[in-house]
Parts: sequence; structure tokens; C-alpha cells
Amino acid sequence: MFNRKPSPALTYISRTCEIQGDVLAEGVLRVDGIVHGRVEVKGDIEIFSTGLIEGPEVHGHNIMVQGVLKARIFAAGKLTLSSTARLEGDVVAESIEIRDGAYYTGYMETRDSKKLPAAGPVPELYGTTELGSSEQV
Repeated sequence: MFNRKPSPALTYISRTCEIQGDVLAEGVLRVDGIVHGRVEVKGDIEIFSTGLIEGPEVHGHNIMVQGVLKARIFAAGKLTLSSTARLEGDVVAESIEIRDGAYYTGYMETRDSKKLPAAGPVPELYGTTELGSSEQV
């Protein structure tokens, strides 16, 4: 009768929730709490200012960070770091937006979403080589 598209499923992790393990979800994931583990979402991921995701990998379409994200990130769409964001990890995304005040450390690469790996290695971080005792600075 009304040709409405079904809205994408929403998975919400509240401030009082802490998850130890992998999160696999359809639709949109919103994190106000804490996730320790691998995260794979077919839709968008939003990490609010009180949210934390810490794990080996995070896969999503658009990823918006206001809180803390410590992982290797694969965004098929856009990665957005707000002014309160803290990102520690390597990133492969179609596009990246970083607002003033955001903190990040790691390797960042923009790449066509059709060429994003499902998982796997990314180049080593730049500037992580150690100098031997015989080398001069």
C-alpha cells in the first residue's frame, strides 16, 4: 500500500554496557558503552563521546568517531573524526574527514571501496623503526 523502504536495523550499546567479544551486525551500530573485540557492521558505525571500541579490526560503511577507537579500521565509505575523537590504529577508507582537535596516530590510506580488503595486512606504521646503537640521529 505505502511503498516504504524498511529502515535499517539499529544496534545500540548503551553507556552501562560493556561487551567482551566480537560484534557482528546489520544496519547501524551506535556505541555509547565499551566494546572489546572485533566489530563488523554492514551499515554505519557511530561512536559517541562516551564510547570506546578496542580490538583487532573494525569494518563498517561510514564510521563516525566522537569517542575512542583503538583498532585497524576498514571503512567502505567515509571515516569522520570529530573534535573529541581519539583514534589509535591504521585506517583504510574511501574518504577521511578530520576535524580540529581530533587526535590520531597510525597509518591512513584512502582507497576505492571496491578494493578494500575484507581483512589482512596493511603497511607498517611510518616512523616505527628503531635506531641501532651504531646509527646516529
